[in-house]
Amino acid sequence: MNSMIVAAHAEDPTLPFQDVWWISLIKLLGVFVILLLLTLFTINYERKVVARMAVRPGPNQVGPKGWLQSLTDGLKLPFKEEIIPKTADKVVYFIAPVISCTTAFTAFAVIPFGGMVNMFGHRTALQLTDVPVSVLVLLACSSMSVYGVVLSGWASGSTYPLLGGLRSSAQMISYEVAMGLSIVAVFMTAGSMSTSQIVAAQAEGNPVHVLGMDLTTPSWYAVLLFPSFVIYMIAAVGETNRAPFDLPEAESELVGGFHTEYSSFKFAMFFLAEYINMITVSAFCTTLFLGGWRAPWPITAIWHGANSGWFGLIWFFVKVLIFLFGFIWLRATLPRMRYDQFMRFGWKVLIPVNLVWILFLSYVKVANNHLSDRDKWLTIGGIVVVVLAVAMFWPASRKPRQVSIEEQLAARPPGSFPVPPIDLQVPPSPRARRAVAERTPATVGGDTETKEV
Repeated sequence: MNSMIVAAHAEDPTLPFQDVWWISLIKLLGVFVILLLLTLFTINYERKVVARMAVRPGPNQVGPKGWLQSLTDGLKLPFKEEIIPKTADKVVYFIAPVISCTTAFTAFAVIPFGGMVNMFGHRTALQLTDVPVSVLVLLACSSMSVYGVVLSGWASGSTYPLLGGLRSSAQMISYEVAMGLSIVAVFMTAGSMSTSQIVAAQAEGNPVHVLGMDLTTPSWYAVLLFPSFVIYMIAAVGETNRAPFDLPEAESELVGGFHTEYSSFKFAMFFLAEYINMITVSAFCTTLFLGGWRAPWPITAIWHGANSGWFGLIWFFVKVLIFLFGFIWLRATLPRMRYDQFMRFGWKVLIPVNLVWILFLSYVKVANNHLSDRDKWLTIGGIVVVVLAVAMFWPASRKPRQVSIEEQLAARPPGSFPVPPIDLQVPPSPRARRAVAERTPATVGGDTETKEV
């Protein structure tokens, strides 16, 4: 029976495969080791890329060209002194980083690294496990990671971590909605929520019928579902609390965010979870939109064995590293957004655009089955005309009147505590006020005179 399953899976890698228990254990340890090594590499990778963009050396002392710096940092953190606040809830304070790390590792269990390979005489797939709803498993893991952040902020018994935890809960929930909607377009097109079958659906030469056209190359969903791809990338940056969306850890405002009161090994666990989440969303994007472990089209046209054996690992990790470079590039170039701008962008831009795009895809799937090509194009043209007309004649939003600093001070109740002005308006210095007063003409008895100070 097992040989029949192996033979069937060799013909179709999307079929379920039953591994021997020790093969599953080897793959489990392999995923764990790969994630740890990728975390160490990504930390140094980020430091070197940011240093290159800032025209400075970066880490260059520990190991060959500084590549062992993150390893020494990882060995140093567990041996540092641990300081626990007296007001902390000891049990929740300990559980919070464990939740963050556990969900980060678990999410990688359903991501395929490659196709079928021979491992110690057994035919197996380079994937720990696969279920019919693998996409929902990944979304569930990302949802559970919010608990680690929120509980760590609450259990610390301090104001700044609590504010960071509250910010993070609102941010991750908001952008997780946009991320989930972008994934809807993928399994609508692929017809499955299994990650291995989504990769198989993006295979080169797999025909996709859209509006009377047969699209065979390229078949990556990053091209076919480009709006969903862009929204997923933006939502992934917001979901992982990375710049310019690193509001929960805004050092200029919240000291260190939700992990301000953590030190030693518990802080290292939060640090590990953050980078593993970056790797996870990069691998998830590779699986959903970039063809997974399959080589890109020019390579497969030249080399027919590019997708066979262990070569899938090469293409998979190259795509992941390219996506990680995007994370680092954003951190090195973009300033941090204001919190209200960030939340407004998620709820009023990403989610509505995503909903409209899903409705359009649903129409395309229905139209392919029930309408002629002429009717489909006429309907799409009508939709475009309506959208353009609404965009042109939609009333422009009026900006609220800017309240001056003098009006804000005058409206303040007498004896109240002074607060900073709205929208970070900086009051002019006394020298600037004198300069303005000297240039302002004063009217005395109907005549204009120069006001003297």
